[in-house]
Amino acid sequence: MEALYVAEATSRGGREGHVTTSDGTLDLNITSPKGLGGKGGDGTNPEQLFAAGYAACFESALQLVLNKERIKAERTEITSHVSIGKDPEDGGFKLEVELVGHVEGVERDKVQELLEKAHGVCPYSKATRGNIEVTVKAK
Repeated sequence: MEALYVAEATSRGGREGHVTTSDGTLDLNITSPKGLGGKGGDGTNPEQLFAAGYAACFESALQLVLNKERIKAERTEITSHVSIGKDPEDGGFKLEVELVGHVEGVERDKVQELLEKAHGVCPYSKATRGNIEVTVKAK
């Protein structure tokens, strides 16, 4: 693959630390959620960052599919639910993702079809395929 863009981020302190990007646009405290035994509080966590990135990338893939199919949509929306839980196979942790999409003015069944096509072209979906369970559903 010829890289068109490279994102660079540095973490210091892991789940109770800080993350920054090389260009300074992202500069966040990381706090482990109470559900994982952390303190919670001010800060984000890796799952929220992954959910935000996946939602934005997937919505762009959906817009690509809409353009290819010549469907005009006034508004699209993707909500990404990233869950972390115990992996019964090795006792560690694993992720699951649910992507819920809406295309204003398009029937729910057609939206489901469009979401499945977007799942086929989204780079995040390609990266996770076969690694974590990802479901897509129309709102």
